[in-house]
Amino acid sequence: MPRLKEWAYAGVLINMTGAAASNAAAHQYTGMIAPAAFAVLALASWAIRPGTRRL
Repeated sequence: MPRLKEWAYAGVLINMTGAAASNAAAHQYTGMIAPAAFAVLALASWAIRPGTRRL
């Protein structure tokens, strides 16, 4: 299960980064705030996870 959790973090980060980039490409800059914020939260959550959950 630890490997699956790592892939879940990666999936959320890739999905939210893609959504923000898509909004930026469409020149909808206000629409990229929420996905970018969720990407930052996912990255922060991954970075501060306890040592027992690290691979």
